Amino acid sequence: MPERCGWCGSDPLYVAYHDSEWGVPVHDDSTLFEFLILEGAQAGLAWITVLRKREGYRKLFAGFDAQRIARFSDRKLDSLLGDPSIIRNRLKVYGARQNARAFLAVQEKFGSFANYMWRFVDGEPIRNRWANMGEVPASTPLSDAISKDMKQRGFTFVGTTILYAHMQATGMVNDHILSCFRHSECSELAGLYQGI
Repeated sequence: MPERCGWCGSDPLYVAYHDSEWGVPVHDDSTLFEFLILEGAQAGLAWITVLRKREGYRKLFAGFDAQRIARFSDRKLDSLLGDPSIIRNRLKVYGARQNARAFLAVQEKFGSFANYMWRFVDGEPIRNRWANMGEVPASTPLSDAISKDMKQRGFTFVGTTILYAHMQATGMVNDHILSCFRHSECSELAGLYQGI
């Protein structure tokens, strides 16, 4: 059995997410937007809760199509609040539309959301070397700065802890512990993306 970061436990869905997605550098706007919505939905909850509802989000939120979500009416959003396949929190559901609109504005200004996000790390993932999960921070001065910038651009549910989780999920930072088999794999992927 390969050694993994302890947070993923033994749940097959969690393990698959850890082994194939978490820490992989993402430069695709659609995927970055999906994680932005899902990380915001997680606020105050366990990530496994969000993973279990991910397909519900994909279905109800138009495959995370930011342009379509930006046009959702209040009536449409209210109807989503009645569906148990997503997290039925009014602020989070309405926040998805607000974030879609802010996301589209960032795309227009920077050419892509990926350009906007990756400029904070000069296009290269941060490769940490943690010995155990206790060393991994919940936020950093960099996530503080990105959070502040995004709030000024109209995003919601982008506090520093949520932003750091987004950075981890999308490979802007490699926070797999050194003994985890994915640390070296994600570091190699990071090298492929250097300077993009």
